[in-house]
Amino acid sequence: MNTTSPWMNAELEGFRDAVRRFVNAEIVPHQDKWKTQQHVDREVWQKAGEMGMLLADIPEEYGGSGGTFAHESVVFEELQYAGDMAFGLHVHAIVAHYLLNQGTEEQKRQYLPKLASGETIAAIAMSEPGAGSDLQGIRTSALQSGDDYVLNGSKTFISNGYLADLILVVAKTNPDAGAKGVSLILVETRDCPGFKVGRILEKIGQKGQDTCELFFDGVRVPQGNVLGGVAGQGFFQLMTELPYERTIIGVSGVAAIERALQLTVAHTRDRKAFGKPLIEMQNTRFVLAAVKTEATVARAFIDRAIQDMIDGKMDAVQASMVKYWVTDLQCKVIDECLQLFGGYGYMLEYPIAQMYADARVQRIYGGANEIMKEIIARSL
Repeated sequence: MNTTSPWMNAELEGFRDAVRRFVNAEIVPHQDKWKTQQHVDREVWQKAGEMGMLLADIPEEYGGSGGTFAHESVVFEELQYAGDMAFGLHVHAIVAHYLLNQGTEEQKRQYLPKLASGETIAAIAMSEPGAGSDLQGIRTSALQSGDDYVLNGSKTFISNGYLADLILVVAKTNPDAGAKGVSLILVETRDCPGFKVGRILEKIGQKGQDTCELFFDGVRVPQGNVLGGVAGQGFFQLMTELPYERTIIGVSGVAAIERALQLTVAHTRDRKAFGKPLIEMQNTRFVLAAVKTEATVARAFIDRAIQDMIDGKMDAVQASMVKYWVTDLQCKVIDECLQLFGGYGYMLEYPIAQMYADARVQRIYGGANEIMKEIIARSL
């Protein structure tokens, strides 16, 4: 799938083939196991690091593969085409970009090579029990104590939370300064007194992805663990880097739309009703014609977004458009495709059913779609 995008070239086709082979060999066979245990195996991170797909668009000087956002897009497309929503690479890549773009030179050299190799697994801790998309409402604090910051508070819905060795924590270093009092703190979780991982949360979908509660009770970190080395820059850093996350969500969403269409066309060719294949019935044909059109429009939209990311032109408003429109369409298309499977569409052994369950959160994480519309509206 997706061999016609204008940003694709021969080198990227070779990379896509290598990623596809890796995904089919190292991820697809373990999906049922990961759903049962609610997290992937740590070994897959190390194998992905050896293969060169963990930090595909991070410069080689920091241990990355030296590619562009096109390489990153290939990885996320291939994961989605294979039906994987367990391997938390998206969060890992997002943390890497916070380090690359906002971190000090020392922080980049300390952490990025380990993220690239899979030795260190990363997570970002934003959401709290009382603050989701409203990041100014967070209550987790990181207050100075001598040469350290002391973290207190809790986070929830944290992807990679169970396995994470490095967590980028959104905290208030100055609770009285509003947005200017927010900082991003790097917390190394191994042998970290006061840090506790709560239960792996039971979700509607994405059951192989370890989504957790995290607790910080007097966790001490050096002042040098403030991302960028200067406290109070967290809100600016978040607003600068969130478009990257939202574009990745859009890339995955379009790939899911394309996969849903492919699966449904195949099913309606094979499935017969009233003596003929479903695809020969007018309603089926019209639904699929509409989905094909929507998939084509979505592909053109995301290709433009990918190119803008490559060129450094992506902004918060466009990323918000991508995130909300693609994920709304993703849920709509998968629902319509599932309907054409009839009762089989409700059975989890059919991929379309799993896609239906996995897709719903796309409209929530990365900033709820209602927040995306507010960001867009402010630009009018």
